[in-house]
Amino acid sequence: MDRLRASLARTRQVFLSRLDELLARPADPAFYEELEVLLLEADLGVATTELLLERLRSRGDRKTPEVLRDSLRSELVELLGPPSSLRLDPPPAVILALGVNGSGKTTTLAKLAYRLKADGKSVLLAAADTFRAAAIEQLEVWGRRVGCEVIRHKAGGDPAAVVFDAAQAAKARHVDVLLVDTAGRLHTKVNLIEELKKIDRVLSRELPGSPVERLLVLDATTGQNAIAQARIFTQAVGVTGIVLAKLDGTAKGGAVVAIAHELGLPVKLVGTGEGLEDLEAFDPEAFVEALLSS
Repeated sequence: MDRLRASLARTRQVFLSRLDELLARPADPAFYEELEVLLLEADLGVATTELLLERLRSRGDRKTPEVLRDSLRSELVELLGPPSSLRLDPPPAVILALGVNGSGKTTTLAKLAYRLKADGKSVLLAAADTFRAAAIEQLEVWGRRVGCEVIRHKAGGDPAAVVFDAAQAAKARHVDVLLVDTAGRLHTKVNLIEELKKIDRVLSRELPGSPVERLLVLDATTGQNAIAQARIFTQAVGVTGIVLAKLDGTAKGGAVVAIAHELGLPVKLVGTGEGLEDLEAFDPEAFVEALLSS
């Protein structure tokens, strides 16, 4: 909770002080208009903000600031949905990191490898982002730091071939979790989608019965733009969850709510800082509590 509160500090500074002032006012039309502005500035998005305001009005329980704060808390938790953990059984489980270049995919994978190893899991990394010149080397640097082997080919090679070799290695070495870094070049969307589909086919063939998490890594600092990116990936492959990176770098943490609600996907992990340990399983109630608590 302390780490989550710290990562939301910038959002809370902007959001909470104004919310406290607003809650002390009577619930007239101007109250809801100003609340709407505040929610939009926190990056909840138009659709999510309108739904939230509609639910708050329909509750009819605006009696005290404490009551409305509780109502806001419960509605935000409901919009975020229930907690959703990673599917890691039976091994070898596969986790694909999806997302545009610069979203934090590679760093997130390193943090996840560190977290899984701390939980006693054996982890193998696959450098399937063969398009970006430095991606393979970057993953190898992280691999050395967290103590994980990296399966790689030459830059410019076939990503699916890397995944094939990684799947064989995961089976042969009885690895618990295979983490796969993928490319994210949306300017060549057709090629990217075909690559991801090919990787999916390889995994289905080589690791039948293994759970495959397709985690979309989104940069929290991009707010509503992250939703536009996410729609491309969700249309291309069956995304199973969201990782929100760089939560500590934004004053618009409300985008978490918009992403979960508008995409209908669970937020499974959040990046709360730059250290290897700064990756948390997402707890909707803890998130809302950290956002609304003084």
